Amino acid sequence: MVKHLDYSSSLHVAKNVTNPILHASPRPRTIPGCGISNSRQTFILMKRLLSLPCFAALLLTHMNSAPAKTESLVLGGGCFWCTEAAYEILPGVKDVVSGYAGGHVPNPTYEQIGTKKTGHAEVIKIDFDPTVVSLEKLLDYFWHVHNPTQVGGQGNDHGPQYRSIILCSSPAQKAAAEKSLAAAAKTFRDPITTEIAPLEKFWVAEKYHQDYFRLNPNAGYCSYVIAPKIKKLEQQIAEEKSAQAGR
Repeated sequence: MVKHLDYSSSLHVAKNVTNPILHASPRPRTIPGCGISNSRQTFILMKRLLSLPCFAALLLTHMNSAPAKTESLVLGGGCFWCTEAAYEILPGVKDVVSGYAGGHVPNPTYEQIGTKKTGHAEVIKIDFDPTVVSLEKLLDYFWHVHNPTQVGGQGNDHGPQYRSIILCSSPAQKAAAEKSLAAAAKTFRDPITTEIAPLEKFWVAEKYHQDYFRLNPNAGYCSYVIAPKIKKLEQQIAEEKSAQAGR
């Protein structure tokens, strides 16, 4: 015999039981780490913070401060180990990267550059802050870090890859380079051979070429060729800084 169970009373009870998940009160929104549970408390906290002079000044400075502007210039004056080291010590220069440019072979290697058939020169890309150092200053400095009158190379480094060159990324850079060259020509006995050309593409050189002088100060080329030049340039920079401070 099958018993018929009466579920009506059970259903009645179930309908009157509150589901703790479905009927739970929404959790108050809080600011992490602060324990602030409503918008009014948030408003009160911000009002108190803004009443502090130091906080208000810091907030205003942050709102008004614009990100530092960076410009780039690509040039070559012989072995890029040397020109890289020379520009890294110049105030206002933010970064210097060694690479290749001025030729027709895409993504060249150092070995290809050595064949003298790529058309590329060993160059550096200088990232600088124009509010600290001007394009004109970078170009003027260029005539001091190498011999722009030498034909077919620089020092004992011979070949078109070591030629003196300025690669311009805009008409403004081209005009500035031509003006700087004309002024520098008056200070040299021999004609300046520096090439001024448009920048088509800058190819970053192999990793072992980057920061070469800084990482290999005791290497033969670094200690005998680069180090004396850097010492002389550092002295010139210090003298210029001292002269400006005395004005």
